[in-house]
Amino acid sequence: MANIRIFRFLIPIITLYLLLPQQVFAQDIRGPVVIREWEVQWILDTPESLEATRPADGAWNHSGNGNSKTGLAEHARGMWVRIDVPPTNDWQRPGLLIDRLYGLELSVYEKGKLLYESKRSLTVDLNKLLMSFTPSSEHRQFDLRIVTTSQRAGIISDIRIGDFHSLSERFVTRELPDLLLGTSIAFLALIMLLCSGYLRRNQRRSWISLCLIALTTGTLIVVYSPLPYIYFKQYGSLMLRLFDLSLFVLFPALNYYIDQVFEGQYRFFTKFRHAQTIYSGICVVCLAIYATDMKRFYEMYYLVSIVIMSVFILVQLLLIITLTIVNAVRGNKNAIILSIGILLLALSGILDLIFYYLSERRYVLFLWKFGVIFMMIALVIILARRISADYAKLVTYSKELELYNHRLQRSEKLKIISDLAASVAHEVRNPLQVTRGFLQLLASRTDEKDKPYFELATNELDRASEIITDFLTFAKPELENIVLLDLTKEIRKIEAIMIPMAAMHGGILSCRAEDSLYIYGNSTKLKQALINMIKNSIEAIGKDGTVEVQAIAEGDEAVVRISDNGQGMEEDEVAKLGVPFFSTKTKGTGLGLMVTYRIIEVMKGTIKVRSAKGKGTEFTIRFPLTVQDIVLPDELNV
Repeated sequence: MANIRIFRFLIPIITLYLLLPQQVFAQDIRGPVVIREWEVQWILDTPESLEATRPADGAWNHSGNGNSKTGLAEHARGMWVRIDVPPTNDWQRPGLLIDRLYGLELSVYEKGKLLYESKRSLTVDLNKLLMSFTPSSEHRQFDLRIVTTSQRAGIISDIRIGDFHSLSERFVTRELPDLLLGTSIAFLALIMLLCSGYLRRNQRRSWISLCLIALTTGTLIVVYSPLPYIYFKQYGSLMLRLFDLSLFVLFPALNYYIDQVFEGQYRFFTKFRHAQTIYSGICVVCLAIYATDMKRFYEMYYLVSIVIMSVFILVQLLLIITLTIVNAVRGNKNAIILSIGILLLALSGILDLIFYYLSERRYVLFLWKFGVIFMMIALVIILARRISADYAKLVTYSKELELYNHRLQRSEKLKIISDLAASVAHEVRNPLQVTRGFLQLLASRTDEKDKPYFELATNELDRASEIITDFLTFAKPELENIVLLDLTKEIRKIEAIMIPMAAMHGGILSCRAEDSLYIYGNSTKLKQALINMIKNSIEAIGKDGTVEVQAIAEGDEAVVRISDNGQGMEEDEVAKLGVPFFSTKTKGTGLGLMVTYRIIEVMKGTIKVRSAKGKGTEFTIRFPLTVQDIVLPDELNV
């Protein structure tokens, strides 16, 4: 039963295969026939010649894709092209395709019988031809009549004979990359233009100019293709006007963008940009007048939009190339990127022109499109770099403003603590001095047995006064006994003091210092400041951690770097260092680093902290470097 079902299923398929015409399968196997040679004959500028449906009796000139004749002879308005078509009975619906030709009016005849006709009232002479005809088992001759109003006419590509459906796909897909490229660029430009409202004012100008450059470039690529003029004949005049309008907008927008790249530093270029913008506006007005009556105002429009505008564009390109080279030599990275984009654009345009003239104007320009793409990429990179630079400036300014606010807050807190410490010390010192005076008076009137008690009380009052003096360090550190210090010796003394503490925490303390590092300051206060920072580093490292202290000379400064591989700090924690009562330690008061900062400031030094969470911290302290025979400056005698 299973075999019978399979046999019943296969019978219709076998019958369909046997009954179908063999041409259906043949057309999938045989490819198109490519014709590379044909014969041509001029069409004279006479009514009889222009209206004829057959070529005139006379000589034919041999032509082909390799040596195609496109330049019109004197008193000629076009040409006849005779094509020998091979047998076409292998295709159910044969067709003829010419990918590229110059001509406005196209007509195909066979023995005087019209097979195909296409007329174009525009000045765009770059054209294509696709037609179908009945199959035949014999050789045939088609006469293609090409009429034009320009100075060129003829076929500049191969002629293909094959299946009409396959040729139709080629007819469209050959132009599809240009259309996709142009529409993609224009679409992205429109999206960018809509997004311009989210930018700041100084960024929006460059952004909009780049959008206009991209929009007009995409439009030029689309309307340069012959396909839109074939499928949308009714909009042909509009597309031509759009092409001219895009040119009038493109070059002023490019000038403005380049001027923004150079930040307006070239006044003459800015003035030229203004002049070209005004002239482009005049061209737009002339375009509107020309659109009302093309024949009447053609000479005027040609002079304004082609001749004079070409001079402006040539001067513009020369100026841009010169300025970009000058700025590239100076090391301007944006100018270097712009120079590369312009160089690739110029190189593609030059190659296009070389191929165009070497082929006797048969070559269709297309390399300039790649140059435009490279140029657009360069402009986008420059804009991205500018936006990134503006963002970096904004971030830097924000950090500086935040740092300034932290310093302001620290100064206000220090002022409050200073005023509090000074007032408390003053109020406490007064009763202590009065009490000490009365104790001295009573000691002079008592017997020798009680005098040791009065001396003990007086000494304790003196010690309390010293404690109050130390408390005043929070208010205003004072450096008494300013002397010339050998920084190398001071660090070695600190190393001897702090090594046992580092060993107790399971870490290693390493100190290195250059010789002959002399600064002015107070030895005790300097030790207090450095020991405080080294102590914090030792407490921040874990087991097997290291703390390195390095003292070197950099220019006219003595630099002390204290670095560790401890737990590190976040940026906001680093910014708060030295602020009273801020500490990263659970039992810390935050007053130790505050005093350290004040001591180093009084010694005309500076502190910078660099830290990363989990990587460690580095304190960099800089003091003015001096020599032994320099006299002590008065401003350090505090």
